[in-house]
Amino acid sequence: VVKEKNRMGECPVWEERETALVYVDINSQKVCRWSPLTNEVQSVSVDARVGSVALRQCGGYVIALGTRFAFLDWDTQTVTTILEVEQDKPNNRFNDGKVDPKGRFFAGTMAEETAPGVRARQQGALYTLFPDHSVIKQLDQLDISNGLDWSLDHRTFFHIDSLEHAVHAFSYDVHTGKIACPRVLYHLEKEEQMPDGMCIDAEGKLWVACIDGGRVIRIDPETGKRIQTVRLPTPRITSCCFGGKDYSEMYVTSAYDGLDETTLAKEPHAGEIFKITGLGVKGIPQNFYAA
Repeated sequence: VVKEKNRMGECPVWEERETALVYVDINSQKVCRWSPLTNEVQSVSVDARVGSVALRQCGGYVIALGTRFAFLDWDTQTVTTILEVEQDKPNNRFNDGKVDPKGRFFAGTMAEETAPGVRARQQGALYTLFPDHSVIKQLDQLDISNGLDWSLDHRTFFHIDSLEHAVHAFSYDVHTGKIACPRVLYHLEKEEQMPDGMCIDAEGKLWVACIDGGRVIRIDPETGKRIQTVRLPTPRITSCCFGGKDYSEMYVTSAYDGLDETTLAKEPHAGEIFKITGLGVKGIPQNFYAA
């Protein structure tokens, strides 16, 4: 549905109030908004790699870029820094993020590659930005903090550390926002490659984007089993969310960075955004950051 290619399209969020899909292109340092009504893509350039974007209750967006949390005013294209983390880790940056059921913004970090396929291990962490702008560190020694979401009963937090090739489940206290007691929920099969972004559907099942696996998979958190696979027409599938007027469509982002020229020539759809229909299941609306 979006032909305008992204180097590293990520973190799609359906924004009902704008009837639009909001997402980031991490490596192009842009926050983008696509309207299915006009088919137009608008974007705001920022001064660092932007890992995630989420909706704000009062309008505009909260973003995680470089190693800082910030607000983005779409109309004025103004970025206002809230605070910075990991100033002792100049090679780190924020990656995926999402707002929890009480309006707190969870986002995690990772080390950038120093050469293709080479990065410092266990340099990442997962943070929670509260509505009063305070921040706590929830997890550390992560490799690539990635996809995240919450169970429908708000008792479980799901999180991906990509290089673990697994989805983890944690107990989650909705009142404090704290997470605890990690366990492996699902370990990816070899052909599924590496887990990236993730979302939950209205039946409480998880959808995981498989980067370099060219697919999204549906996992049942009750049984820890994969129950569905949807293949996509390009390998570097990065994230997914539900949207559309009744949340019955799935939007899937992809990337072309990381593909060599020979592969790129064979992958005309790399970096595009796709819509999957006919899944027979709906998603749920995104939470708003409560400040």
